[in-house]
Amino acid sequence: MFRKQTAAVIVSSAAVGALLLTGCGAGDDDKGSAAPAGQASGEAVDFRSGTAKANNAAPMTGDWANEPGKAAVKPEATRWVQLTASKAGALDPVVVNGAGFTLYRFDKDSANPSKSACNGECATTWPPVLVAPGGRIFLDGVDKSKVGVVKRDDGTRQVTVGGWPVYRFSKDTKPGRTNGQGAGGTWFGVTPDGKKAAGKAAGGGGGGAQAGPATSVVLFDERNFGDPSQGLAGKGCQNVARDNVASSLQASGSLKIWSERNCTGKSKVVNGDVADLATIGFDNDISSVFFG
Repeated sequence: MFRKQTAAVIVSSAAVGALLLTGCGAGDDDKGSAAPAGQASGEAVDFRSGTAKANNAAPMTGDWANEPGKAAVKPEATRWVQLTASKAGALDPVVVNGAGFTLYRFDKDSANPSKSACNGECATTWPPVLVAPGGRIFLDGVDKSKVGVVKRDDGTRQVTVGGWPVYRFSKDTKPGRTNGQGAGGTWFGVTPDGKKAAGKAAGGGGGGAQAGPATSVVLFDERNFGDPSQGLAGKGCQNVARDNVASSLQASGSLKIWSERNCTGKSKVVNGDVADLATIGFDNDISSVFFG
């Protein structure tokens, strides 16, 4: 009797073990497919609302550790990625990363299923936006349902928006530049829902010169440049006389706006005119400006 019961237990345990092994093996080959929400090729991705700064990301990590125009090669550079719905040059809206650099999509890629066709030298010119397994993706004005991760041919994980793998451009050496817009007729800034960003960068895209730093700005109390207004000029950080009242601004180049005096608080790089500061989260929220 005892032997029969023991044999039954062994057979039952073996059957359960077989089922568990079958379950573990399912889905291991995720190459070329976008991860479901919250997953990165079988490894959890931590989605967080807000910016990296608001979430107390460590200095010199994530987007802040990526060299302009260079691929993310240091482990700390892939610890997190920030996706912000913003404006860059004439592109509005367009997604930028946590350091303010424009993100792009490639027509030769696939969005369904997600797949990158940019490898080798292409990936040197267009560094893919990478996140490590278990890393964080900070969402600032970008819907979580539009964001995913796809495994590249080299095994790294690339962030997708609207199913499209996203990249930076090697010739965008400063935040706010859009030199990659329209390059080769196949590269375009990516919108928060994965579509092609409208507009054309200064210089015709594909390497044209972007407008330089602004030396002055006019801040309007109303949207679409409606009076009353106030001007601000100089070098470096300048405090606004009547702060937290601007709803639009006009500038001939790039500058950085701040929510607190003495260039503290949250910030955003803008390039040229902004008809509605609410679109970048700064309506009635500018207290200082940095020129240069």
